[in-house]
Amino acid sequence: MLEINKNKFSAMEETVAKQALKKAYERETSALIAHVHDRADSITELEDLWSLHDLLSTKRYEIDGKYAYNFSTLVFDCARLVKEKWLHLDDLQGLKPAMLSKISALARM
Repeated sequence: MLEINKNKFSAMEETVAKQALKKAYERETSALIAHVHDRADSITELEDLWSLHDLLSTKRYEIDGKYAYNFSTLVFDCARLVKEKWLHLDDLQGLKPAMLSKISALARM
């Protein structure tokens, strides 16, 4: 079982993780902006507009929660983003091999 208290990051590793999360955030929000542009171009009825509003409300809630930096869940957050393909293991170079291995294993679950 993965013990939470063994997921300790050095200051340098924490910086690497924060930079990686920033990259993932930029990737995901850029993809969302492109998707919204496509959806907005196809709005022809009021229901289309409300549907876009619902999408944006949902995505804002999801993204705000996903990228709220929480040191105690950082390994799990990174693994989730790797699994969702917003983050790549290469973005996490600088973490200890054991930490990368944990993130990689969790991402495959």
